Amino acid sequence: MVPERKPDKKIDSTMRFVLVAGCTHTAEIDGISAAGADSTVMVHTPSADLELLEYGEPTLSPVVPVSPTGCPSPAVVSRAVQELLEFEILGVDAGLSAPTSAPTVTIGEESGKDIRQSHSVPNAKNVFENAKRLGRALPDDEIVIGETIPGGTTTALGVLTALGERTTVSSSLPENPLTLKRDVVNDALKASDLSEGDAEGEPIKAVSHVGDPVLIGVAGMTIGAIESGTDVTLAGGTQQAAASALVRHAGMDDSLSLATTSFIAADETAAIEELTADLGLELIITDPQFRCGDHPAMDAYVAGEAKEGVGMGGALALLDRADVSMARLREQIEAVYDRLVADDQLAKL
Repeated sequence: MVPERKPDKKIDSTMRFVLVAGCTHTAEIDGISAAGADSTVMVHTPSADLELLEYGEPTLSPVVPVSPTGCPSPAVVSRAVQELLEFEILGVDAGLSAPTSAPTVTIGEESGKDIRQSHSVPNAKNVFENAKRLGRALPDDEIVIGETIPGGTTTALGVLTALGERTTVSSSLPENPLTLKRDVVNDALKASDLSEGDAEGEPIKAVSHVGDPVLIGVAGMTIGAIESGTDVTLAGGTQQAAASALVRHAGMDDSLSLATTSFIAADETAAIEELTADLGLELIITDPQFRCGDHPAMDAYVAGEAKEGVGMGGALALLDRADVSMARLREQIEAVYDRLVADDQLAKL
């Protein structure tokens, strides 16, 4: 049970934190993702992330989202920031494979297929249009958009390749299996009879063949929100950079920011500074200073696992903007994590 609390700071403008969630069967390829202890757990990870962000703990979802080594989902960090700042949350279902008790707006009802099959997201145009309408309808001055989808860096690599952009992505694993991801993407391109750059200027085509529904959902929401005068910050790493590439290839060159973590910035395989420069994005990097702590919820990040996700980079940027210390954040992360562990242990009794 989350204790009653008062926020450390309020966000000045009308700001909403959006989490776009979905699944892709690409995540089931062995060695691709660390987002879940095994494939039976992984399918619940985005649903559990939504619940963790909304309620502070999984409710309907039967799992606590952790990696095979026990690293907690970045949702723990984003939830800790939410408890400190009390910003509004909007959950968006772009193609979940498992139900969630968190309130969501549905923009897509189908999970993505394995990108090694042709047309991995056959409903990409519908998801895009639904997401644009949702983005236009939001009444906020500012939105921060995060994502949660296991296997998403591989589909992001597929999209970047199809668009002809820089082909660099990060990984939730300490050692990025980039060779495996490139092999998967090459197989996906062959299955769709595409070559690198064949989908330049055609974001729907890129996602339909080698992407995932979350990427096109984020891109559509971004475009719709900007068109209605809302400031947008994409919260994440190379997946959100791939979403911004879709925005650019849709013809939108408006100002756009990407807020990420110091863990992504330190990942040479991600090349996030070069990638965002290519796409004309303002890059915001925030260091949560986890090295100053000593707790299981943070130690795995220092060791190179997870790095980003569930809007963690954007949440950290909001905290920094509100002038709340990272020491205070670390205390709150421990509180969220300890509640999760306690609840999980009680459930096993």
